[in-house]
Amino acid sequence: MRMRPELDPEVDDLAPTEPQVTLYDEAHFVTYLRLLDAEADSADWTEVARIVLHRDPAAERTRTCWQSHLSRAQWMTKTGYRKILEQAADQARSSTFR
Repeated sequence: MRMRPELDPEVDDLAPTEPQVTLYDEAHFVTYLRLLDAEADSADWTEVARIVLHRDPAAERTRTCWQSHLSRAQWMTKTGYRKILEQAADQARSSTFR
């Protein structure tokens, strides 16, 4: 990992869509976990947006922001984590050969 996760960071209007884990993703690991927990608990998206994303649920872009970040959190559980593990393995191998 290149960046330390933040506990309660501000979020962009849209989460990244790149096919690799970004610095933004690394900074927002806790946010993604909170979104996944809320989804597992069937929490109302408006409350999640207000509490986790610090967004006004009445604002037009808020639902898109919430959906974007939830989708990225789900991507991290299916694909992103593998990329983190691959990166860690590569770093471990390269430090072993020094």
